[in-house]
Amino acid sequence: QVQLVESGGGLVQAGGSLRLSCVASGRTFSNYVMGWFRQAPGKERVFVAAISWGGGSTAVANSVKGRFTISRDSAKNTVYLQMNSLKPEDTAVYYCAASRTVVPTASSNEYDYWGQGTQVTVSS
Repeated sequence: QVQLVESGGGLVQAGGSLRLSCVASGRTFSNYVMGWFRQAPGKERVFVAAISWGGGSTAVANSVKGRFTISRDSAKNTVYLQMNSLKPEDTAVYYCAASRTVVPTASSNEYDYWGQGTQVTVSS
């Protein structure tokens, strides 16, 4: 079992930045691909970014490419999502997830554990 707790969300103006954190506890953190997803009101949950076990491979959604960066610190059992140049359309609840796949995946079905989410609101 893996427990995931997100933090770092909040209210920010368009063009601003936020860094989300996700702390994992339970099974060995380094054995899991870690991902971020988001869900806007009235919409489905969608993939944002994912990172491999060792951090050497990442996948990022086209909608955030060049603005968002995913990273992980295995010593701290933590994965981060650095979000720059935020837009109102980035407003959503952001979820951290852990997957036992080998490579970063955008498919939510391949993630076994999920956090409770953190709200990000970008004002225009």
